[in-house]
Amino acid sequence: MPDSPIRFLQGNEVLADAALYAGLKFFAGYPITPSTETAERLSYLLPRVGGKFIQMEDELSSMCAIIGASLTGLKAMTATSGPGFSLMQEAIGYAVMAEIPCVIADVQRGGPSTGLPTRVSQGDVMQARWGTHGDHSIITLTASNHQDMFTMTVEAFNLAETFRTPVILLFDEVLAHMREKVTIPEKDEIPIVDRLVTSVPRGTDYHPYFPREDGRLPMSDFGGSHRYNVTGLFHDMWGFPTDKPDVVNELMHHLVNKIENRVSIIQRYKEYHIDDAETLLISYGSAARSARHIMEDRRKVGMNIGMLELQTLWPFPRQLVQEKTKNAKYIVVVEMNMGQIENEVRASVNHSDSVYLANRVDGQLITPTDIKNFLRIIHGRGI
Repeated sequence: MPDSPIRFLQGNEVLADAALYAGLKFFAGYPITPSTETAERLSYLLPRVGGKFIQMEDELSSMCAIIGASLTGLKAMTATSGPGFSLMQEAIGYAVMAEIPCVIADVQRGGPSTGLPTRVSQGDVMQARWGTHGDHSIITLTASNHQDMFTMTVEAFNLAETFRTPVILLFDEVLAHMREKVTIPEKDEIPIVDRLVTSVPRGTDYHPYFPREDGRLPMSDFGGSHRYNVTGLFHDMWGFPTDKPDVVNELMHHLVNKIENRVSIIQRYKEYHIDDAETLLISYGSAARSARHIMEDRRKVGMNIGMLELQTLWPFPRQLVQEKTKNAKYIVVVEMNMGQIENEVRASVNHSDSVYLANRVDGQLITPTDIKNFLRIIHGRGI
């Protein structure tokens, strides 16, 4: 690795380096455009820091492999794109139910099905939220530039360990394949959350699903000091299957509430010129780069336009969106899908008739000119 902390990297390379910074020790994956470079880089770097890299036969087995590695005490991650992400969903649900910390990076491309393998999209937003079946909650983070991509990747590992849950990094092809400057933080510059290991002595009754007063669940490395059961079935505090209504009800609420009740802690965002914004752009990922550009351009000619960049997509920060949009006359959601976040914004604000969608779904990055044209239509005048 270069001695200088300033590097010129591809987004997928930033993802790999940030995961190593966060303490990644195990990666399992299967090559798929446009995320393959992350696996390539980690196949070279991970063994050099004492970690393990394995290419699996498919994405479902990759997800199962990182679940097993995490249970033995290792920070674990996989990376994929839309079709592979679809194959992982059953195992992601298992990680939710069994409360196994891990990170899944989905670099979005055009879909559905094989779609546009080498083109950009943001069509996996709802799949990240509801891809696995059943009631559950999930944490999903994103970014619009490489520096934030580094930070959000580290945050993903921290949140996974804090809440004992899988965390999804939802990036996109443009961000993954472009190159730009990134400054690698000094060691400990970004706090790292390590695995919370149980203090219960060896040979003592260990309850793998009994939380501390702060809500965190200590873990014991599987195959180490304690014997315990892990299952995708509803289970009691020992990990054994149960269908008792009171236990099932309590566990379901725990899985959801440990995340949904902490939205204010989990939410990450950036805001620009919110206070005087008559028109407010809401965006995320690479689309937010174009949104910010047109915002800055239009402010130079006196237009009161602001921007809210979402870095946490799930749990969706409804109260934040409601607060930041309360004074805006026009709320324009900029994204590259058919309105997956627009629907969430519309459900969050007090005046849903002021919410509009500026989008592209043709595999091309939405441009500042595209957004300018959308705004011209919305405002009914030339700008």
